[in-house]
Amino acid sequence: MDAAETPSLKKRLWNLYEGDTPAGHRFRYILLIFDLVTIAFVIATSFLQWNETEYVDAIIGVLLLLDFAARLWISRRPLRMVMSVYGIVDILVIVSMLAPIVGEGLAFLRVARVLRLLRSYTMVKRLRQDFPWFRKNEQVTMSALNLGVFIFIMTALVYETQHFTNPKIGNYADALYFTVTALTTTGFGDVVLEGTGGRMISVIIMIFGVSLFLRLVQVMLRPDKVFFKCPDCGLSRHDRDAVHCKACGRLLNIPDEGAV
Repeated sequence: MDAAETPSLKKRLWNLYEGDTPAGHRFRYILLIFDLVTIAFVIATSFLQWNETEYVDAIIGVLLLLDFAARLWISRRPLRMVMSVYGIVDILVIVSMLAPIVGEGLAFLRVARVLRLLRSYTMVKRLRQDFPWFRKNEQVTMSALNLGVFIFIMTALVYETQHFTNPKIGNYADALYFTVTALTTTGFGDVVLEGTGGRMISVIIMIFGVSLFLRLVQVMLRPDKVFFKCPDCGLSRHDRDAVHCKACGRLLNIPDEGAV
């Protein structure tokens, strides 16, 4: 292959981030694993007060900066990417990782890295192809993930707004305990949020939390469905053993892996 046929660096990066190639699929799986490891690190350090973690923060921040710069370079609309919700989140998280000396107040911004995982939902199609278990339990998995993200974000919000003024919220474990009791409307009363702001946070957790729990229960109790778009009416969710579309009656040919 001569120089004229050699893909440019920008093209190679695009293939890694967007291309439908084995290398691109492996690269995006690596990014997904990196996201999960980063989130696990954020959770772990939330419970610890080690100054040494600032060096790890800086390393992660540099990697995130390189990732963001690469995606910005290959983007067809760089400004739109920067101004999007996820673009702003990425910038805030990178700043919080690279500037830990600013103080504890930026710890909450690190929780925004959890939202970066939502971007990995673009891999859902590939996950369906590669993992039969995920394909069969996609709705439950996604609902549980959404609930976990919400709990994590609310726990961080409770901690960052309360731990300086509320003696009952001394660490993230206390904040998690309150968040879970509020989500389940158990309300033991031994830990409460102080002030009007604290009460408003409690209301938000209870309203949205109950909705998420109900949604998760509905998904778990609902009969198992398979995604298969009807050629005529477009209905995409059917019973696994469906022969006809229940909306228009079209004869379906849903792929089946056989009895398990």
